[in-house]
Amino acid sequence: MTLTAAPGRARQAAGWRPPATSYGLGLAVAGVAAAWGVHRLLPAVPLLTAAVVLGIVAAHLPGARGLVRGVCRAGLSLAGKRLMRLGIVLLGLKLSLNDVLGLGWATVAMVLGVVAATFCGTWWLGRRMGLRGDQPLLIATGYSICGASAIGAVSEVSDSDERDVATSVALVTLCGTLAIAVLPLLQHPLGLGDAAFGRWVGAGVHDVGQVVATAQTAGPAALGDAVLVKLVRVALLAPLVAVLATSVRARGRVKRAGGSGGQETGGQEVGGQEAKRRPPLVPLFVLGFLAMTALRSTDVLSTAVLDTAATAQELLLAAALFGLGSAVHLPSLTRTGARVAALGLCAWVVIAGASYGGVLLTT
Repeated sequence: MTLTAAPGRARQAAGWRPPATSYGLGLAVAGVAAAWGVHRLLPAVPLLTAAVVLGIVAAHLPGARGLVRGVCRAGLSLAGKRLMRLGIVLLGLKLSLNDVLGLGWATVAMVLGVVAATFCGTWWLGRRMGLRGDQPLLIATGYSICGASAIGAVSEVSDSDERDVATSVALVTLCGTLAIAVLPLLQHPLGLGDAAFGRWVGAGVHDVGQVVATAQTAGPAALGDAVLVKLVRVALLAPLVAVLATSVRARGRVKRAGGSGGQETGGQEVGGQEAKRRPPLVPLFVLGFLAMTALRSTDVLSTAVLDTAATAQELLLAAALFGLGSAVHLPSLTRTGARVAALGLCAWVVIAGASYGGVLLTT
């Protein structure tokens, strides 16, 4: 019995293979650890920014390039999608309805106006410039809402190409990083007090970590207002995703109606496949985001729980951004690099100008 069973066990052991995604997920974990080390050495560099940059570097290093494009690709893509969703859900724990109401309706209206102007202006300009695929939509979302997190959320319902997502994340991250150095230099020339500067930063800088890094240069008053205004922008992520999901479903119905005239059976099959693939009106991770916001608003969670969730959220987003950064292919990016850079600069001017005007009107 032992002699006959041993070869079977040996064959099972020899035939066992780790999941295809394990290599890429392991590389993402290593990338997060490296990004954390960079952040510890250079506190001015946010963890999420370092993760994106290291992902891009890994995709182009001679030694790591083959792994990133080969055996690790599946796991890195999984990190860029699934871990991004989990990070967005936990992001809801940073937002309390009481904090939003404490800002006043004038500030909330100002944020709504800035987001609408930035999103519509950037999207329109990107389409006019002829950018490929969903890049105009993704860049507009990243600038107007909350950077890479918003891009990841919208790409889920729009089923965007991974290269478009990676390019948009790289651009938004670059501009948000530049804001950390540029905006503090403009505070006094623009005549902004500390609180007004914080609101300007909260309304005009993309990622939460970049907002913190920029606003803290003007002190705690600026930092507090900046984070609150920024979280109001984050709250707009859920309705934006719901609207885009509705738009995607409507386009799917139009396509099915247009293709139903010829082959009935084929049209039914295609329609059935599209019906299975169409996104829900409100994606599950957006419902999770709203549920976490509602939970935070009850004040039942302790500070220790919120701190732990914040750490987990940042690590999940860092792993996701490392995965997205690893999908950036600089040689192909250079083909549309001038137009993408021009759109990024124009969008930066739009959101900075709109938020500055909004702050002047509400203070």
